[in-house]
Amino acid sequence: MSESPSRPDPAVTVAVPLYNEEQGVEQLLKRVNAVLEELPRRGDHEILCVDDGSDDGTLGKLLEMRTVYPNLRVLTLSRNFGHQAALSAALDAAEGDVVFVIDGDLQDDPATLPRFLEEYLRGADVVYATRARRPESMWLRAAYAIHYRLLSLLSETAIPVDAGDFSLLSRRAVELLKSLPERQRYLRGLRAWVGLVQVGVPVDRDARFAGVSKYSVRDLIGLSLSGLFAFSVVPLRVATFLGAVSVVGGLGYGVYVLIDRLTGGSPQGFAALAIMQIVFAGMILLVLGVIGEYIGRIYDEVKRRPIYVVAEEWKPSGSDG
Repeated sequence: MSESPSRPDPAVTVAVPLYNEEQGVEQLLKRVNAVLEELPRRGDHEILCVDDGSDDGTLGKLLEMRTVYPNLRVLTLSRNFGHQAALSAALDAAEGDVVFVIDGDLQDDPATLPRFLEEYLRGADVVYATRARRPESMWLRAAYAIHYRLLSLLSETAIPVDAGDFSLLSRRAVELLKSLPERQRYLRGLRAWVGLVQVGVPVDRDARFAGVSKYSVRDLIGLSLSGLFAFSVVPLRVATFLGAVSVVGGLGYGVYVLIDRLTGGSPQGFAALAIMQIVFAGMILLVLGVIGEYIGRIYDEVKRRPIYVVAEEWKPSGSDG
């Protein structure tokens, strides 16, 4: 890897959020450490694993592995706060010149790190993976594709399509993300919002190494809504548009009824009136739901509760004591 005169080879923190990944932890650490061993400044790199309140043997495995990997640092959260909160904890605690963000299921290949570092040395502050191929089911791939394209269309921030959390961030980008105060975290959107020099790298997504995904359909929908409501006011404008359409439609129908009445007609209006009432009531509830989503997020922000709570930290074994 060629060294840039303005950017020497960095110390790397590999940040990994984990939740119930007991079966894959050993393989994850083995593959990550093998990549770090091939980089310059090999003694300066760290692996930072954040256990997001796992209720299996994930934490025990991590603590066992500290004797094998002296560059391993472990944080455990007081309960399961969710993937985005665990990522935030990892970014807050990371000490490297760059932070390589990777999920713990090995669907993101640690061997991609040197490619990301090449872009960093060329001047990029954010290097993110774009999914060239996904192993998920057809309906899930379609859902992801719709989500990213809808978010890109509606968002006021240019959020790259098919780009998840898998990325490399410069220290400057990490500090900017840490300074953002919101509690409702959609890090791939916040990552785009900070700007700087950003580069996408096409990467094939592998199948999960072991176990099953911890993201339920409800979690995926919640993450999608978080991205939409955090980076777009279009839903509120759609509500205004629906209200305008309702007013125009109601006035138009009123004019029709008035003209028909003045010309001697006798409109049979019960069915039409009932349908209009149902449609308008549905529109009102839809608008209230959209407003409620925004109000709920405002309420969550003003409480100012921490995004996560760290229960304990185990520093690299070489630095204990």
